[in-house]
Amino acid sequence: MSPSHPPLLRAAGLIDALNQRLGQLCAWLTLFLVVGTAIVVILRYGFGIGAIALQEAVMYAHALVFMGAAAWTLQRNGHVRVDIFYQKFPARRQALVDGLGHVLFLLPVCLFLAWNSWDYVANSWATFESSSESGGLKFVYLQKTIILVLVLSLALQAIADLIKVGYRLAGRLPEEQAEVKHG
Repeated sequence: MSPSHPPLLRAAGLIDALNQRLGQLCAWLTLFLVVGTAIVVILRYGFGIGAIALQEAVMYAHALVFMGAAAWTLQRNGHVRVDIFYQKFPARRQALVDGLGHVLFLLPVCLFLAWNSWDYVANSWATFESSSESGGLKFVYLQKTIILVLVLSLALQAIADLIKVGYRLAGRLPEEQAEVKHG
C-alpha cells in the first residue's frame, strides 16, 4: 500500500499483512501435524513406545492451525457461510452486510471470548501450568494463550475490514482494494 493512501487504510493494510503472515506461519504447522501424528502412531503401535510430549506438541500445533489462522481465513473470505442472497448483492450492499456482521456478531463474540478466557489464561500463566502427564510438555499456559491470539487477531481483522467497508461505502476505496475477496 503506497504512502499516498489515507492513514486508516494503511493501518488496515498493516493488520491484513500481520494476519496474513500469522496465518501462513500457522498453515505450515499442518506439515508438522502429519509428520508428528505419523511418528506417534508408529512409535506406539510399531514399537510400543509412548510419546506424550510429541502428542501434546501435535495438539498445541492443531490449536494454532485453527485459532492462529482464523483471522487470515476471514480476511480471505474463507469461512463457511450460508449464501442465499449475498452473492447476488452489489458490492456496496455486500460491504454493508459484512460490516454489520462484524459489528453485530464478530466483535461481540471476540469481546465475550476475551472476557471469559482472560482469567483462565492468566491463572495458567500465574502458575506456569504444565502438563499433568508424566513426560508431558511444561507449557500448557502457552497453549491456553492461543485463545487470546484468536481473539486479538480476529478483532484486529474485524477492525481492518470495518475500515475498508467504511471506505467502500463512501466510494473512496482505492481500485486495487475494491475487488471482492476470493476464498
